[in-house]
Amino acid sequence: MTSPDVLNRYLFDDLHARGELVQLSKSYQQSIDKHNYPQGVRILLGELMAAACLLTATLKFEGDITVQLQGDGPVAYMSMNGNNNQEMRGIARLTENTKLLGLKALIGKGNMIITIRPKNAEAYQGIVALEKETLAECLAHYFDVSEQIPTKIWLFSDDENQQVAGSLIQLLPGSDEADGGDKEKQQSDFDHLCQLTNTIKADEIFSLDAQSLLYRLYHQEQVRLFDPQAVSFVCGCSSDKCLSAMAQIEASEVKSIIEEQGNLSMTCEYCLTTYAFDEHQLSSYMDEVKH
Repeated sequence: MTSPDVLNRYLFDDLHARGELVQLSKSYQQSIDKHNYPQGVRILLGELMAAACLLTATLKFEGDITVQLQGDGPVAYMSMNGNNNQEMRGIARLTENTKLLGLKALIGKGNMIITIRPKNAEAYQGIVALEKETLAECLAHYFDVSEQIPTKIWLFSDDENQQVAGSLIQLLPGSDEADGGDKEKQQSDFDHLCQLTNTIKADEIFSLDAQSLLYRLYHQEQVRLFDPQAVSFVCGCSSDKCLSAMAQIEASEVKSIIEEQGNLSMTCEYCLTTYAFDEHQLSSYMDEVKH
């Protein structure tokens, strides 16, 4: 991948639409490192990461988006969280080891829950059933029923080289006035861009930089490409956060665990880092909190 771990935004000036392109390698590798996920789970989590990047990039405010998949399949729960700085973290919880591939096989019958948390406003949530065959199709369905904005998403995974990518095309809100209220023209423009984007090949999105790929796809359109934004895996765990959580445990229970194990430990579910504290460290922390 020539431009790893970047998200690019662009506008189609004459067609009143926007697009996004995300290409990930290192951040994706860090998100699955140490977890030993089966192949199908790695691929789906990678698609979810690319999708979350694309969705987060649509935010016009400081905040974050969490995309959750829940169902009755071998993967009971999968979640990816990202913020406006494109800091991502994700997790999958399996009920059993599996060699299955694909959204339907892994999640089974279930729902996709998208939670948007603006920094300075109330959070809001959208839920859609996982009725489509692919994650990309389910996301398009979400936009149809929740946002009512024509949107299409393409997701790509290269499990051998542990890289993922995605693209998004979306009509701009308020394009009614720009097109004189011509709904048919808006739909025609959107369909035209989707047909062009459908020609993306996996080897191209994993080998070409954004400018080269956009020229190949849309060289007859007026495309305005903005500065790229770096994407990173950021877990967010820390000793202080673990100590704060442990402070909620009854003192008698803490003492019992330390007597039995020598320390009290907590493992982060995202990066699998283990934080261990002895009695002195816990006591010192509690004293600081009291003062």
